[in-house]
Amino acid sequence: MSAELPHIPLLVPGIESSATSVTVSAPWDLTPIATVARADSATVEKALANAYALYRNRDAWLPMRERVQILTRAMGIMRERREKMATDAAREGGKPLADSLIEVDRAIDSVHICIDELRSRAGEVIPMCITESSKNRVAFTRPEPVGVVVAVSAFNHPLNLIAHQVAPAVATGCPVIVKPADKTALSCLSFVQILREAGLPPEWCQAVVTADRKDATAMVTDERVGFFSFIGSAKVGWTLRSQLAPGTRCALEHGGAAPVIVTEGADLDRAVPSLAKGGFYHAGQVCVSVQRVFTPKAMAREFATRLADAAKKMKVGDPTLADTEIGPLITPGEVDRVHQWVEEAKAAGAEVLCGGEKLTDTAYKPTVLLNPPADAKVSVQEIFGPVVCVYGYDDMDEAIDRANSLPFSFQAAVFGQDIDKLMRVSSRLDASAVMVNDHTAFRVDWMPFAGLKQSGHGVGGVPHSMHEMQIQKMTVIHSPEIKD
Repeated sequence: MSAELPHIPLLVPGIESSATSVTVSAPWDLTPIATVARADSATVEKALANAYALYRNRDAWLPMRERVQILTRAMGIMRERREKMATDAAREGGKPLADSLIEVDRAIDSVHICIDELRSRAGEVIPMCITESSKNRVAFTRPEPVGVVVAVSAFNHPLNLIAHQVAPAVATGCPVIVKPADKTALSCLSFVQILREAGLPPEWCQAVVTADRKDATAMVTDERVGFFSFIGSAKVGWTLRSQLAPGTRCALEHGGAAPVIVTEGADLDRAVPSLAKGGFYHAGQVCVSVQRVFTPKAMAREFATRLADAAKKMKVGDPTLADTEIGPLITPGEVDRVHQWVEEAKAAGAEVLCGGEKLTDTAYKPTVLLNPPADAKVSVQEIFGPVVCVYGYDDMDEAIDRANSLPFSFQAAVFGQDIDKLMRVSSRLDASAVMVNDHTAFRVDWMPFAGLKQSGHGVGGVPHSMHEMQIQKMTVIHSPEIKD
């Protein structure tokens, strides 16, 4: 059967790989979709050599006007293929079609943001002629590419995560090598092919699906890498960071266990639908998914019951269908893990208000737990599944302390109507961003997006990634004709 599947060839010019291909399957029904050529160690070396040779040859750098033209054409191609790209992403990644359409739109906008940044980004003039030693001088900076970018990405947003890593590299003039998640490689490879179709020379953006983790590590830690962009598990990301070559910059984006504080007097008609979306969107497989909701004890049961009622109405099913709201988890093993965590919390005293069981081998019912123990896995680790925990509190500051008690810090949220309470919670939560009367998973692609503590390093978001992928080279001109 696999011989009849579409095959995506190696996207590294000038070499053939001896590694066996990998099959990408749909997480909903485990049906094979396509096979993808994988890179062996020689392929990885060739990709690095291609990219580094471009970076070292300044005469070969792509002028900004050409980069703008390429990205503009790429946007046009993506708009023409919007529905197909969304369906393909939904099928390989499991995110429902309605949300995958939004993801494609975001990816297109991410490319647009790169173009806007190029039109507006410039260096600065450094003051001179202020002291005797600085007289007769003028100084200014201009942005230059930092070097070869190696990007390693996660499965959960198979197109837009890639756009966030690759488009800024192309925009800033950095040769880029991207390694997508094996399970969702197709959207990445499609994006790379679109860039090439839009006129980007192949060596400027290469994609590798490695056959061996050692090869991936060797690529990331190579001394020719100028910038490493990683989206994925904390364990892998922090380990790779510790092995980077001296001088390699990096940005790491991991997960968390996003907290929400619901204050007394909050509008539950507004809060419940928002938190249901933020908790069960993409079956909870989002790094800032709503996970821990702290409410006043007197309203905890009412809130949790209303959240459970909302969850029960959400349709779980085939992600390629237009009316599906929650799709599968990425693998059956993840379904088993989530169920085990829920069962452990239940045995320790958590009350299961809805869900708590497998729908199929690949999908889990959206689950609301009331007052799981503080030391349960669902309370202290990232669930990355369709499970939301609700806890009652007596004192708001105590709830803030509980929200801040984990070694993760990413986005958080607070709901209420008392501006003083909202500001108190917002200013005291450990978070890089606090959403007021909105769920923790809100994001637009031009805003900064940063994990703190164990949740990440550096700042993401398209403009911020572009900044990280550039250096500001200063030029100082000395001339007696410069008087002031």
